[in-house]
Amino acid sequence: MLASLAVLTLLAGVLLGRLGQLQLTDHPAGDATLAGPGTATVHLPALRGRILDRDGRPLVDNAARTDITIDRRTLADAEDGGRATVRRLAEALDLPFDRLWGRTTLCGAPGAADPPSCWSGSALVPVPIAEDVSARDAAAVTERPELYPGVAVTSQPVRAYPRAAGGGAPQTTGYLARPDAETVEASDGAITADDLVGATGLERQYDAQLRGTPGERVVRVDARGVAVEELSRTDPVPGADLVTTLDLPVQKSTERALADGVRQARDRGHRADTAAAVVLDLRDGGVVASASVPTYDPSVWSEGVSQGEYERLTTGDRSPLIDRVTGVAQPPASTFKAVTLPGAVAAGADLDDEVNCTASHRIGDRTFNNFESRAYGWITWREAIKVSCDTVFYRVAEDVWRDQGGLSARDDDGDALIDTARDLGLGETTRIDLPAESAGRIPGRAWKREWWESTKDASCAEARRGHPEISDRSRRDYLTALAQENCDSGYQFRPGDEANLSIGQGDVTATLLQMAQVYGTIATDGTEPSPHLVRATIASDGTRTGVDAPATREVDLPGESGELLRTALADVVSRPGGTARSAFSGFPLRQWPVAGKTGTAEVYGKEDTAWFVSYAPTTRPRYVVAVVVSQGGTGGATAAPIAREIHEELAGVEE
Repeated sequence: MLASLAVLTLLAGVLLGRLGQLQLTDHPAGDATLAGPGTATVHLPALRGRILDRDGRPLVDNAARTDITIDRRTLADAEDGGRATVRRLAEALDLPFDRLWGRTTLCGAPGAADPPSCWSGSALVPVPIAEDVSARDAAAVTERPELYPGVAVTSQPVRAYPRAAGGGAPQTTGYLARPDAETVEASDGAITADDLVGATGLERQYDAQLRGTPGERVVRVDARGVAVEELSRTDPVPGADLVTTLDLPVQKSTERALADGVRQARDRGHRADTAAAVVLDLRDGGVVASASVPTYDPSVWSEGVSQGEYERLTTGDRSPLIDRVTGVAQPPASTFKAVTLPGAVAAGADLDDEVNCTASHRIGDRTFNNFESRAYGWITWREAIKVSCDTVFYRVAEDVWRDQGGLSARDDDGDALIDTARDLGLGETTRIDLPAESAGRIPGRAWKREWWESTKDASCAEARRGHPEISDRSRRDYLTALAQENCDSGYQFRPGDEANLSIGQGDVTATLLQMAQVYGTIATDGTEPSPHLVRATIASDGTRTGVDAPATREVDLPGESGELLRTALADVVSRPGGTARSAFSGFPLRQWPVAGKTGTAEVYGKEDTAWFVSYAPTTRPRYVVAVVVSQGGTGGATAAPIAREIHEELAGVEE
């Protein structure tokens, strides 16, 4: 979450006026590179490369926009400075004269309006006085050129989004924005302040390849700073197209399934404020689909965005710009039990033994309850996963904590649960080819002390204040006592911390992509998939260059834990008592057998977060499908049905 919000903060204030336009603009006059007495060099941006799905279908394209420009030299030569021409143009276009006239003035010049009403581009190129005009208005100008000296109708390339209605993966592909000063300076002349560069997603990650090589014009400049003659020209080289691992039909189905599932959760009374889904191809780790809710129409960047729209897009943790597959880490709840079970084996648990699933388990002075306080009695480890028994894992956590040395333990080395989680890649990024990926958190002893040192003053103040705003006395007393405990000894890694970790609660967080990667490792018996999005680039001359998939890593799943997990995860979906069985009722599991795990994360002050992480077919695992819905209720009721709909599409694709 923090990684994505940091990106939004960085971009705040950059996107003003019409954004995302690929205009052929360059430095303001004062920034033009002098090539000799009376000459200047004008930067010419290249046509940006497209972003394609795995079969070459455009997700992000280029389109032509019709602009009307006016030559500043012609304006300067006119007796009235060009006012009469601009006035006639305003009448022909039915636009306010002041608006068009303001565009002829360089930003920063005396009397200039504020951006975007002034011209922020170069003094050495024609000024786009009216943008995205209709064919009728363009014809009105071209049919009477004698009335509009120095005025031209031009075609400018802009970013186009042919899949805006669905399937475009806007949070993954990203968008464009003006560069900051640091980016311009670091580019060594390749980028100017008037260019557009990738701000998020693939547009940012592969900006250099997509942007191409700029060209330049050397022009002669008169005493007024107006270009009067082109002396030389080097044409730009268009950027390369990106061929991604995304599959358009699956992407569309994933976006639709996620939107439908969120809507249905809201119809049942849940807030379901944010959500995400991802499909991972286990053959090479390619991301087949990636969707986030809320989402938005990326065409807003090309069509123009108001200040109000901009604030809606960029403000708060519900911003539709956030990639919730890679950029948001949250407690994974019981999906984490697929991590804890191998950890239990590493700690010495015998998977042939039965375990007691009681309604609750007391650790010290705290009671940890099973979900809905249900007891199953003595059951197998396989059943413990199927019914998602918490108390079985609480006991494992307490034993691991005690064996580690309890409160006197100095570090996490040898802590079987923490070691296993980190071995499976949690607590660090997946290194997918996207910016702003969150690493999540596996909370250990060192982290607990750092957290306490940064929060103890607030905890002490909270303990002194005593929560007078809470009317429920027992709740008020509990929170006050908790604050006092954190004030006095919050640095201690207690058995409750290990217990919460064991069921994916408390301070442990993971992204949806991280959990998809973990389940991919389990499905393949230890071969960790390396998520990635780009499989090739296509240069402007048609040369295709493959991008090798990142190398996989082998992870040791202790003992028979991997085999037991794969059996138990299939039970979750197909056997009576499985927490996802009802969601897959009527699904053709014989033709497309699915295995997975539900999760229902408790979040203080909010509704539960629904998780479901799965893979299929179990006979020869090909895809991982993972879904999370914040404030969506239980994983079985909300997240699993969304995954089912995605699996239906995948089964059809495979057939």
